[in-house]
Amino acid sequence: MSGPAIERLGPGETRAVAARIADAFQVLAATVWLVPEASKREAALTGHFEILVDHAMRHGLVYGTADRAGVAVWFPQVGEPAPPPADYDARLAGACGEWIDRFRHLDALFEAHHPHDEHHHLAFLAVAPQRQGQGIGTALLRHHHAVLDAEQVPAYLEASSESSRDLYARHGYVGREPFRLPDGTPFFPMWREPSGR
Repeated sequence: MSGPAIERLGPGETRAVAARIADAFQVLAATVWLVPEASKREAALTGHFEILVDHAMRHGLVYGTADRAGVAVWFPQVGEPAPPPADYDARLAGACGEWIDRFRHLDALFEAHHPHDEHHHLAFLAVAPQRQGQGIGTALLRHHHAVLDAEQVPAYLEASSESSRDLYARHGYVGREPFRLPDGTPFFPMWREPSGR
């Protein structure tokens, strides 16, 4: 079954990738908790995601469909660890302003639950809201899973909704114990062993 063409993206598209993620994520329960003020949510999220996408451009892998309707951001956690994003605290404060403590809380939660075994971490998989349900996310997953399976490397992610958890389960991810934001919003950590292992 053929799907959309997938391309590796370069640093010149950092802002556009961050904006695509923010657009897709701004209605999630987790991002509503992060930035309760709806009118400021997309800008704060875009600024936050831009820091992480910029880091992925340097130390990870960023893919998109040819029309950029879907993007995926991966961080290989194999061998020597990558350095943290440069000037992260200052950049986070600039992006998130009054909500910085919530973003710091989220960072701490993710760090506390992140596995130590070698793997590739799917930080973001985002599809334009009007294009969801058309197989774009599946195409992005299959593209990188082919590499992971060939190299026998596991994958890890934190699903932010039940629908995304179910999508990932269909692609071989197995759920672990959920963890929650202070308002009770769950994240679903999931692990995928490479095919053939």
